[in-house]
Amino acid sequence: MVIIPGVYENWQFMMPLIQCIHDAGHPVHVVTVLQRNKLEVPVAARMVAQHIEEAGLQDAAIVAHSKGGLIGKYTMLMLDPEERIDRMVTVCTPFSGSRYARYMLLPTLRIFSPRNALTLELAREEAINSRITSIYGPFDPHIPEGSVLPGATNIELPAAGHFMILGDPETARIIVEQLNPDEP
Repeated sequence: MVIIPGVYENWQFMMPLIQCIHDAGHPVHVVTVLQRNKLEVPVAARMVAQHIEEAGLQDAAIVAHSKGGLIGKYTMLMLDPEERIDRMVTVCTPFSGSRYARYMLLPTLRIFSPRNALTLELAREEAINSRITSIYGPFDPHIPEGSVLPGATNIELPAAGHFMILGDPETARIIVEQLNPDEP
């Protein structure tokens, strides 16, 4: 299990999910070099791919929050020719961007524009979407467009918000369930 947090988050931000994933018997890997995840998506994706390769992971799964899902999808599409990554489960990922990005002053947030070239490229690429589960609530104030990903397993939970959903026990339960798709 490889954990990828969102922008301005470090891996400890996802500790409630990490603990549940670990308790379910999954080894957890964090990519500490991402620090607070302010890097451009392709740069961060190279770090994730390098971590997976150096750790010798096969049939790896990614669990990501927000921007982490974009990094994970980029890694799967562009940097995983040996298909070491089996699946990804994301929480509140702006797969189609966020209309609010244009109001952001910082480049680390402006990349979430629905008109950003990388956002558009990732949205067009649907080849791996069937290996992705996107979890989200009925309303996300940071991503009013939502986190539905065509061709993916899309799961809407009753927990609203962009961050509170990470602490919801149902989110952790669904993630563990999605990581063990062959179990009843």
